[in-house]
Amino acid sequence: MCDKRRRVNHMAKIIFALNQSLDGFVDHMALQRDPMLFLHFIEDVRGLTGILYGRRMYETMRYWDEDHFEWDAQEREYAAAWQSKPKWVVSGTLKSVGPNASLIEGDLSAAIRGLKAQHEGDIEVAGPELAHSLTELGLVDEYRLYIHPVVLGHGKPFFAGPRPPLRLVASDRIGEQVIRLTYVPA
Repeated sequence: MCDKRRRVNHMAKIIFALNQSLDGFVDHMALQRDPMLFLHFIEDVRGLTGILYGRRMYETMRYWDEDHFEWDAQEREYAAAWQSKPKWVVSGTLKSVGPNASLIEGDLSAAIRGLKAQHEGDIEVAGPELAHSLTELGLVDEYRLYIHPVVLGHGKPFFAGPRPPLRLVASDRIGEQVIRLTYVPA
């Protein structure tokens, strides 16, 4: 008797997730810290397979590589979750990266397709410019926009260029003031 069940090949999903203002700009320094949202991000990072960064965003996030005496318990939890995750950094200028991180150089499309094939679960991409490059290559599987009730009027936009048509698949309230909108390419 022949077993007709086929082995399903699971691939990682590339997710672009970032906080933004009502008018579409990203600037974490201008957004108010919400303890419930921070708890959400701790759990989010714990559940990730890994994180994909461009150079600038990676250099910003390196803050979490070292312990700071002034951190509260939540910040220590976030740092532990972040430090435990593999990180891939897309850069043509960096020569080295910190603990639990690897450089991606050369053919971006092939490298990301390789990551997707080698892993299961969610790989989060941070940074609008890298996300734009991955969008152009058709490699972003999901967009998570964390909308804060602030109008900045200027700055770096969440979408760094044209994007494909998107389809809303979920909306969630996180904490008291943030709405997360989840879209997939249509």
